[in-house]
Amino acid sequence: MAKLMCLYFIILTIAVAVSADECEGDRQTMIKECAKYQNWPANPKLDPSDACCAVWQKANIPCLCVGVTKEKEKIWCMENVAYVANFCKTPFPHGYKCGSYTFPPLA
Repeated sequence: MAKLMCLYFIILTIAVAVSADECEGDRQTMIKECAKYQNWPANPKLDPSDACCAVWQKANIPCLCVGVTKEKEKIWCMENVAYVANFCKTPFPHGYKCGSYTFPPLA
């Protein structure tokens, strides 16, 4: 039984580490491809590139949202994030929380 528990713990640890690496990779790719579309100021809205949309369509958004802090919200305009997500056909559901921001209904 102890060996089984040890094996379970090792598998769980590997799964968490892989998930964290995936999330960090998504975060870095998002910064590289989408930063200019998602930063402040809120206006004008810029249509994102195909490369940015490709990132949005593959990224683990729930994982990325967990990492959104008040400090990051000073860099990322969440209104622009919502615009890019909608443009890339990956809209946030009404009421979804990303950091401290709650997404409103789609306009």
